[in-house]
Amino acid sequence: MDIRQLRYFVTVVEEANFTRAAARLHLAQPGVSAQVRQLEKELGRPLLDRSGRSVTLTEVGEAVLPYARAALAAVEAVRQTVDEFTGLLRGHVNIGLVSGAAGAATHEFDVASLLADFHDDHPQVEIVLTEDTSERMLAALNRGELDIAVIGLADEEPPPGISLQVVIDDPLVAAVAPDDPAMTHAGRTSIPLAELRDRPLISLPRGTGIRGVLDRACAQAGFRPRIAFEAAAPLSLARLAVRGLGVAVIPALRTDAASAFGLRTLEITGPRLRGRIALAWRTDGPSGPAAAAFLDLLRASLTVPDVPGSAQSGPRPVREHGFASPSSARC
Repeated sequence: MDIRQLRYFVTVVEEANFTRAAARLHLAQPGVSAQVRQLEKELGRPLLDRSGRSVTLTEVGEAVLPYARAALAAVEAVRQTVDEFTGLLRGHVNIGLVSGAAGAATHEFDVASLLADFHDDHPQVEIVLTEDTSERMLAALNRGELDIAVIGLADEEPPPGISLQVVIDDPLVAAVAPDDPAMTHAGRTSIPLAELRDRPLISLPRGTGIRGVLDRACAQAGFRPRIAFEAAAPLSLARLAVRGLGVAVIPALRTDAASAFGLRTLEITGPRLRGRIALAWRTDGPSGPAAAAFLDLLRASLTVPDVPGSAQSGPRPVREHGFASPSSARC
């Protein structure tokens, strides 16, 4: 028995087909079949049932499969450990990015460029990027399905077991067309949350950080927000608002951006609401050295500079919550 036979066996199980497994392994199908049969011969029992249209596990195969996967994982861990000492990174990184965060952060940081730079430096690392809501990203982090996520925050504190580094913290504003009824008072710069009670609102979907902040604030004020339109990115919300379709609740825009859209923005008060985006990871650290290295890059790069003409002036410090050093967590 050797590790190659175990890899072929696991791949056939995952594909439920010898031909697909061979294609995935970049091998000829007869060679894969022969090696799996040799494994079965050495063990003295069939592991796979080949009688149906799909290949399925026998009772013995079901019992063997977890051990085969554990053996492959152990071999990969040995490789990663040696590679880490030699300065060569392998492995994979699973990253989550909430759509609303991407739209809010386009002027602050460029995750795509960081991914490209990391890939150039470590071409043997497989990077998988997915988009989802903040709530589902946090659940995936807890389950170990994601290594790192960029999420919108609905709560002040992170869930247990999750560490955060806040990279954007902007006030939320009501964005309206210049002829909106809210602009009847000349020189107005803010609007009480209660005044939005009966207004059609344009918001990010449920599960995003900003929507969570809005829903909670409205509930505390004693009303349910009237959501007329939803869109995945703040800039899309702004485009709907400028057409007079409602009041968009978005992070504060830079002065030039608001002017370009033809929007007027009023800071929401009573209470003041914040739109925050954070880098999130498990407190016990990423699962492998590749993910830990990419987390180090993100934590060093995703800082918020003071942007001239932005809605919020002055330096904005990066804040951390529940932080445990990724490098120490690997020990």
